[in-house]
Amino acid sequence: MEPLDTENITTVTEFIILGLSENPGLQVPLFLVFLLIYLITLLGNLVIITLIWADPHLHTPMYFFLCNLSLTDICYTSVIIPKLLGIFLLRFNTISYAGCLTQLYFFMSSAGVEIFLLTAMAYDRYVAICNPLRYSLIMNWRVCILMAITSWITAFLNSTPATASISSLSFCGFDIDHFFCDLFPLLKLSCTDTARIHILIIIETVVASVLPFLLMIISYVYIISAILKIRSAGGRRKAFSTCSSHLTVVSVFYLSIFCVYLTPKSAFSLALGKVFSVFYTAAAPMLNPIIYSARNREMQNALRKLVGEVASRRRQGINHPKLHQ
Repeated sequence: MEPLDTENITTVTEFIILGLSENPGLQVPLFLVFLLIYLITLLGNLVIITLIWADPHLHTPMYFFLCNLSLTDICYTSVIIPKLLGIFLLRFNTISYAGCLTQLYFFMSSAGVEIFLLTAMAYDRYVAICNPLRYSLIMNWRVCILMAITSWITAFLNSTPATASISSLSFCGFDIDHFFCDLFPLLKLSCTDTARIHILIIIETVVASVLPFLLMIISYVYIISAILKIRSAGGRRKAFSTCSSHLTVVSVFYLSIFCVYLTPKSAFSLALGKVFSVFYTAAAPMLNPIIYSARNREMQNALRKLVGEVASRRRQGINHPKLHQ
């Protein structure tokens, strides 16, 4: 272990987030791009939540978990993007020490909830395809609510030790070379020995990422095996269509995370790391509602029904005689 440079240790009260680019000419275009991403994310996920809440046909375990996932995506992006928009437009790139740790904690917790919910959805698809006759018995509402609550509580508890440990560190610098308060950019600024925190990070990663990922792989091994046993091509397509959206979301989310956190340091590029971070912090939450609704007839029917009801009520309101008095 290298000796600590005690002369450079200072009491940090705020950090400076360097952002995605220091080029002044890119700030407004980046602001517009991320504002559009954020608005699409909010609108898309709010539409998903509204449709599932309003349509009784969507009151099933799969859509219950999807509703939770949409809520998580809203929280996930709202932790990062509003601050990033302020950096782009106003160059307000400072963040308080407490604000940075709060952003880190809620980012890690939201990411954990997302992973646990994706795992629950994989198990739901496993039961639906591999054990359809007992589906309603296994995936009853008590089990679904318990799985969702456990996902939220476990993720927030799992993020607590590492965040608390980081709060006890001393820092030699305050320039975070990233577009939000992420774990490793913060650790790079520390003058304190971070060996204990790295052990905590490994434990939290195993609990919140590796184990859920393995469970999803096991689920899909059984799912694919069951689908291949279906004799008719139409039956195989129908069975696969029920889990293709979930598989796409999982692939986009995990591939971007692996590219950031599992790339060897010798081959790691900070600029490329920021690009991949954009995928799982901004692009994935925006794409999730699009992926889940693009090939889902039930969601499309619910959307057409809701639009039709809103249009009908509007016509009735316009034609109501009392409104013309």
